[in-house]
Amino acid sequence: MPITKGFRALVDEAMAEVTTYSVQDILARANDPTLQIVDIRDVRELNNGTVTQSVHAPRCMLEFWVDPESPYHKPMWADESKEFVLFCGAGWRSALAAKTLQDMGMRNVAHIDGGYAAWVEQGGPTETLEQRKANKR
Repeated sequence: MPITKGFRALVDEAMAEVTTYSVQDILARANDPTLQIVDIRDVRELNNGTVTQSVHAPRCMLEFWVDPESPYHKPMWADESKEFVLFCGAGWRSALAAKTLQDMGMRNVAHIDGGYAAWVEQGGPTETLEQRKANKR
């Protein structure tokens, strides 16, 4: 059975409905305590590094971690004082994920245009998993 709507149409629809920030927008808010950057990439993608001070919430678990009725709920997501800004590799998955979270009722969610690739290209601070683990000690 052929699909009736492709990924590009879904991404375009999501982009029209969610708040999209540039890397520079987020870098300008580096010290904003209300900002929580969220890496939604697959755990295997983290081997290439991640945004400094981001939290990891894999796309495959996002809805379950957000929903307080889920047995997998993470309390972080209930903090209405935070703005959760998602990123993925190129900005497509994060747009779809932000749209899904909006559909669930969240209004404090956005995403980064261009994702991790744009972040690195524009000199945003990154850290390796090893650096992240060492900083937690």
